[in-house]
Amino acid sequence: MNSEKKGIFTIINDKGEEIECEILFTFDSEETKKSYIVYTDNSTDEDGSIRVYASVFDPTGNNPDLLPIETEKEWLVIENILASVQEKIDEAA
Repeated sequence: MNSEKKGIFTIINDKGEEIECEILFTFDSEETKKSYIVYTDNSTDEDGSIRVYASVFDPTGNNPDLLPIETEKEWLVIENILASVQEKIDEAA
């Protein structure tokens, strides 16, 4: 993960292509004892919704690699956070 501008970073996909991504938010989970980054490449899926991704990351910057979400428990934590964020966005609109 390369950080060029605040909130923007570049990843290399499976095809070796550079893709610019925008950080939506980060959070630490007391439940899993890990830090997560939620981000988008601003592409859309077949329904027209913006694609959102999540990974484990090292907030100290010592390890710049994004790591995969490994368990159902982690996905549940992330899905709950995303639902909460979406609820707050809907309330503000």
